[in-house]
Parts: sequence; structure tokens; C-alpha cells
Amino acid sequence: MTPGGILLSLPAALYGAGVAARNWLFDRHALPSRRFDTPVVCVGNITVGGTGKTPHVEALVAALEKEHRVACISRGYGRATRGFLLVKEGDDPRRVGDEPAQVKNKFPAVTVAVDENRARGIERLLHLDPRPGIIIMDDGFQHRGVTPAISIVLADYNRLPDADHLLPRGRLREPLHALRRARFIIVTKCPPTLSPAGQREIIDRLRPAAGQQVLFTSMHHGAVVPLDGHSACHLSPDAAILCLTGIARPAPYLRYLETLAGRVVPLAFPDHHYFSARDVRRIVESYRRLPPPACIFTTEKDATRLATTPLPPGIAANIFYVPVEPRFITPADALLETIIAHARQDQ
Repeated sequence: MTPGGILLSLPAALYGAGVAARNWLFDRHALPSRRFDTPVVCVGNITVGGTGKTPHVEALVAALEKEHRVACISRGYGRATRGFLLVKEGDDPRRVGDEPAQVKNKFPAVTVAVDENRARGIERLLHLDPRPGIIIMDDGFQHRGVTPAISIVLADYNRLPDADHLLPRGRLREPLHALRRARFIIVTKCPPTLSPAGQREIIDRLRPAAGQQVLFTSMHHGAVVPLDGHSACHLSPDAAILCLTGIARPAPYLRYLETLAGRVVPLAFPDHHYFSARDVRRIVESYRRLPPPACIFTTEKDATRLATTPLPPGIAANIFYVPVEPRFITPADALLETIIAHARQDQ
């Protein structure tokens, strides 16, 4: 163990004791938890960020919205407001959070709401007309005030939770055995060619309980999108890219951009970061230091925040992002069928 690990072992142990006590109280119904007749599908993780949660929420919405009235409820992390809010298309991310704003912009017909108290938020959603038939609760695995019909937990292939440690020594919000509360475990960001033997090795490491199913996804990068909606992107082997990110784990995105240009320069900000005028000046200075031809690439979540940030016209026209979506390596039929079966029971 490193000296840093030794120093953080005690606070990690204290944190773990607090998590265990809280879960013990919920498991024995000493703390209240609401269960709803309308199926609530929880998508979460046991680590701090970086598992691809929002793209997987969007994939579920895309698979379900054509035949079911789908609603999404989120805390709205990083927003400047409190309480229950319905998200409108084009909403300022500072009002509703960047991830709910992104989901609403991509799926305008889907009801998206934010509330730090998810039970209260779900109750409000169920009073809407028309009433949703499926509610997806984003990042709610530790929000045990709601008992979901189905829990889905995501784990990053590049940093599996069995090799991690509890906060603050590592990135775990809960110990590995917390995975047993989930009906499905999805291992994300896998190589597209992950073999059945490789899948079995990971399943053995995660030690799923009887009845749990482990699925595997890889991340697919879509077409380049201009931030201003119309500028053209011209990439070549001698081009330079300023990679502007405010996400938990920018390294995979950097590696992808390295396949598009000869030089990629990272400019990283904290996760969910809202860009100030000082940040914009730093972005402009970093971009202008690059030799032409050059452009700025950011992530889709960052683009949601940048779209409401005042930017010099000459800079805004040179910012692009690449949407990502999960591709299931193992069939997703059982996952979707389980969700739909719960929805039918509510009808």
C-alpha cells in the first residue's frame, strides 16, 4: 500500500461504516422507502462518475419511447435551483443540470424532470396528464428513499469496482457487495471484440448473485456535430485539436480524438464545470497557440453547457463534439423485456 493509501485508509473505513449503517437501516425498513405502482427503472453506479451513465439512459429512452410514455427523473447535479422542475427543450443547464438538459434536447417528446428528492419528484410526475408508464431514475442507486422495480448498475471495464477502494481512498461510493441490489449489471466501455472468455472472467470478478444478469457494452462514436449547428469540420493528419472537457474521465475521449488528428492538446476542467469568462479567455488563448489547421473538440455533455456560454464568434464556429452511444455486445433483450413486463403489469 502506498503512503497515500495508508493515510486515506482510516477515512475510507469511517465512510464505509457510515454507508453500511445507512444501508442496514434501509434493508430493515427502519428508514422509509417509497415503492410506486408505475415501474421505476434506476440507472446508477457504485463509483463516482465515468461509467457512461447518460448515454445508457438515452439508449433506454430511445428503445422505449416509441411504444411507452417514458419520463426521466434526475437530481439535476450542479444546477443553481432546488425542488421539482420540468425540463424544457433549450433550458439553461444552470437551471436544470447539464445531463437532464441534454436528454430533453435529444428527446423533446419525453418528460424530463429534476428533483433532489426523487420520491417527491416521481409523485409529481405521476400526477401529470398524460401519466408516464415508465420512469427512468437517473443516478439513483444510492437514493434509497425510492425502491425501484428494476435497478441497473454500470461498471467501467477500464476500472472494475473489485479493484477499487471506498472514498476517499478510491472511487467507490459503496462496497462491491452493493451490486447485489441490482437486477442487471452492465459493464461499459468494453472493447467491441470482447470475447466470451473475457466476459466470463469479468463476471467471476464481479461475483453476481443468483438471478442477476451481467451485460456488456462498448461505446460507439457518432458523426461530428458543430456547436453552432452549421460550421464544417475539416480534419487532416496534420491538424491540431484542442480537447476541451469537463467530465469525470476524459482519457478515453482523448484517445479517440488521437485517431482523427495528428496532435491533440488536452484542456480539462472539473466534471459538470460551468465555464466562466475567465475560462473562456483561457480556452481562446489555448486555441490560438495551436498551429493551423486547428479546431476545438468537446464532449456532448460539455457542449450542452458551452451552448449557453458567451463565446467569441470566431471561437464558437470552431467548436465541435462527437456524440457517443452504447452498443450491446451481449443482447439487451432480457433487459428490455423485463422493463416492458413491469410496464404491462401497471396497465
